[in-house]
Amino acid sequence: MRDLPPTSIAATRVLAPARLHFGFLDLNGSLGRRFGSFGVALERPTVDLRIVPAPVLEVEGPEPERLRRYVEAAAQHLGVPALGRLELKSTIPPHAGFGSGTQLALATAAALARMYGKPFDPAAAAGALDRGNRSGIGLAAFRDGGLILDGGRDGGDAAPPIIARVPFPEAWRILLILDDTALGVHGTSEASAFARLPKFPAADAAQLCRLALMQIFPAAVTGDVDAFGRGVTEVQRVVGDYFAPVQGGRFASPAVAAILAELQARGVAGVGQSSWGPTGFAIIGSEAEARRMLRAVSIRAHAAGLTLLIARGRNRGARILARPKVEQAAYPATRLGASAQ
Repeated sequence: MRDLPPTSIAATRVLAPARLHFGFLDLNGSLGRRFGSFGVALERPTVDLRIVPAPVLEVEGPEPERLRRYVEAAAQHLGVPALGRLELKSTIPPHAGFGSGTQLALATAAALARMYGKPFDPAAAAGALDRGNRSGIGLAAFRDGGLILDGGRDGGDAAPPIIARVPFPEAWRILLILDDTALGVHGTSEASAFARLPKFPAADAAQLCRLALMQIFPAAVTGDVDAFGRGVTEVQRVVGDYFAPVQGGRFASPAVAAILAELQARGVAGVGQSSWGPTGFAIIGSEAEARRMLRAVSIRAHAAGLTLLIARGRNRGARILARPKVEQAAYPATRLGASAQ
């Protein structure tokens, strides 16, 4: 058995947020950048990853093989041993539209870097672990949280630049509709889907960018949930119809689509699907109203095998906590991003 690698850290814990991807803004790309997207970090679900030094690599919890791959890739990137006992206490549902792969990969790299005293650059780690190939929202959610807009990819290797970040209104809630029986398009199927789709109309891209700049983000700043929701729903309509041939309709899950339609009929302005789904969402102006809407659709949702959750937007990045080998009362915490307090 090997000796323990040298480290002054007894244990490291990383808490990383899920994100919703509200839609791409420019799938045409004729201006030199393609994709461009916006989304929001969530308080739940979360990755809760813990690591302690060990002379071998041990992984516990859900998705052990995925976690093992991320440990090995992150260790190679950081130049540290791929060793330790890792326990995934909670995770984000994979291939459901929450950006689970990016959050778990970055959490793994952050935990190893903290344990071995290495500098941690989330963007460099995302590139090394092959995350954020089309959207910068997951990386920015990990680093900063909030409501985020990225400027798309220019054909190079760099992550899409973040061109706007504003706090998601504290009073607003997001009703999540999860379908555990379906998976969103991912991996090689995603690449194949993009290859099969026709050229996205430049006029549609222009309108989506206008909606983001002149309606959605201003409404978030002023707290106008209906204007925000109408803008998001229109983006969802245009992008969802474009992707319909490869995901079977505007929304990937017919059961989720039915709940979204009912919520709209009850007056919710903002509904849609995160990324390739199948997770749906509804943007609601208060906790009380979110609970009322949850009760209104719960019987139908549960009969269809769906799960409903009420989430807050998260206006801070991931938390990285470490306990030195000299015992202290608590983990000293590191918060990433401009919103750290």
